[in-house]
Amino acid sequence: MKLLVCITKTPETTAKIAFSDGNSKFDENGVQFIMNPYDEWYALVRALELKEKHGGSVTVINVGLTANDAVIRKALAIGADDAVRIDAEALSAGQVAANIAAYAKDKEYDIIFTGKESIDFNGSEVGGMIAEHLSISYISYASHMEHDGAKAVISRDIEGGVEVVEVQNPFVVSASKGLAEQRIPNMRGIMMAKRKPFEVVEASVKTSKVSVVSYELPPAKTGVKMVDPEDMDELVRLLHEEAKVI
Repeated sequence: MKLLVCITKTPETTAKIAFSDGNSKFDENGVQFIMNPYDEWYALVRALELKEKHGGSVTVINVGLTANDAVIRKALAIGADDAVRIDAEALSAGQVAANIAAYAKDKEYDIIFTGKESIDFNGSEVGGMIAEHLSISYISYASHMEHDGAKAVISRDIEGGVEVVEVQNPFVVSASKGLAEQRIPNMRGIMMAKRKPFEVVEASVKTSKVSVVSYELPPAKTGVKMVDPEDMDELVRLLHEEAKVI
């Protein structure tokens, strides 16, 4: 099988978030970056499991600049066979998807994996856009997959339950929790990663139709308010006027 796994770089989950340039740009100073967990723990590992079962190759792809290379090398250390970095700043989901699709269109991948979302933007957009560009099927939020080499039976999370679908190769799938179990790169994998093919290619789409106007932080959390259990009127008022849940 020929498998492509899309990975992205995200801030570490405990990073302090701040903005610069009039709140129009994420301030990266002092921020530790990691591979997006949905890409690493579920999409990449499930692709590796399919390769181990059916044979073939696993390529990881990223849209970004040289600062992303450490994250890409980690994917190689976990077990990917080779890597591609499309040399352009990731400006929007649409621009990222267009670049990945342009690279993949003549490569005949059986499955293209993405994480269900990135933990910084939570957009869940790139997978569907790639599938649209390539005119192939897209399955989102996959939590289980059985594959016989030609088709897959996939369980996907939906509101209130689980949906089971069958899809023929080729297709795009976004991976959610449960699709695989995290793998930690060992020393041998880390050393081998330095010798694996790592290609940097020119971007086909360098601009975006979408631009960020501004970012803002959510309101600071307030302390717990204690309400007398006999004062139901005050509880209702707080839920209505402050919590705004009723």
